[in-house]
Amino acid sequence: MNDPSNILLSKLIECKSITPDDNGCQDIILNRLEAIGFECEKINFGEVKNLWALLKSTDGPTLCFLGHTDVVPPGPIDEWDSNPFLLTERNGFIYGRGAADMKSGLAAMVTAVERFVSDEESFCGSIAFLITSDEEGPAINGTKKVIKELIKRDQKIDWCIVGEPSSEKLLGDTIKIGRRGSLTGFIKIIGCQGHVAYPHLANNPFKMISPIISDLNEIEWDQGNDFFPPTNFEIVDINSSNRGINVIPGEVELVFNVRFNNLWDYESIKNTILKIVSSHDIDYKLKWKESGIPFLSKKGRLIEIAQNVIKKECSKNPKLSTGGGTSDGRFIAPYVPEIIELGSINETIHKVNERVPTEDTPKLSKIYYKIMKDLFI
Repeated sequence: MNDPSNILLSKLIECKSITPDDNGCQDIILNRLEAIGFECEKINFGEVKNLWALLKSTDGPTLCFLGHTDVVPPGPIDEWDSNPFLLTERNGFIYGRGAADMKSGLAAMVTAVERFVSDEESFCGSIAFLITSDEEGPAINGTKKVIKELIKRDQKIDWCIVGEPSSEKLLGDTIKIGRRGSLTGFIKIIGCQGHVAYPHLANNPFKMISPIISDLNEIEWDQGNDFFPPTNFEIVDINSSNRGINVIPGEVELVFNVRFNNLWDYESIKNTILKIVSSHDIDYKLKWKESGIPFLSKKGRLIEIAQNVIKKECSKNPKLSTGGGTSDGRFIAPYVPEIIELGSINETIHKVNERVPTEDTPKLSKIYYKIMKDLFI
């Protein structure tokens, strides 16, 4: 527990930084980075806190560490075995909200860079941090806006390491080299409200929605490819907002989500679904929420070096994956040739008693350090 990475992790967990409230996390990181020569800038939008920090050594490529200080709510406090906002160590694990997602990643990044800067008086390139307090929420005023501001300034980023919890069972067993896209649809089926005893005077939208659900679930999207799993469609909610047990609802809303690979884009998915919905004789309204398009990193030095470092430090060959949910990597990927997600074990993220092995954050810090050494020296 006395390792600098775990000490910093403890300080970050104590900040109750539920989206979009950073609650002092970024100030802790800013002070650490300024102490080793970084130029730090707060680029805030609305209630969202964003930190951009840059250390220029010499002309050369820029490595950016990307992360977030915000966490999801802890859920029922009485279901936790300890205070979710006070780091607790027991049985070889560190417990706390954000321990895995992703304050361990932030702690490892900062301490790795502190060590690297201490060891190397000069190196060929620059190191940057882009940190937001709006990744777990709407993700509108965070990385998405900051990267656009940086591009306006002609800020170039050559490599990016996202500190999201990418590992599955053991630290370093998985490196994310891309992510699937995400599209959510909201179909409102409009019927006619009435008394359940007089169905002939009503039009039950639930009867109309059933065949639509059947047709949507039978879509054969694709088989995936070398880099992405098959596109997946899931119904996530059906709601009529009707609380009367003797009332036929007047409308019902179906909510679904499509996680799609790089064989699709927003328009092709929308057209496929619209074709099915419009084939039914119903009155409906359809709206969409676009959360991110698929991205896939270019294979180059960053991926190769990360793989080799993990082989040496963790004695395993990491799997390259594009699975899982969306991350802020989707906002920066269009502007960065090489991007990976490499972080803690994700088995308990967003759960009660979120935790990471006590040894993992120091080990992750060492992995980040070795990656920087091989990239720059």
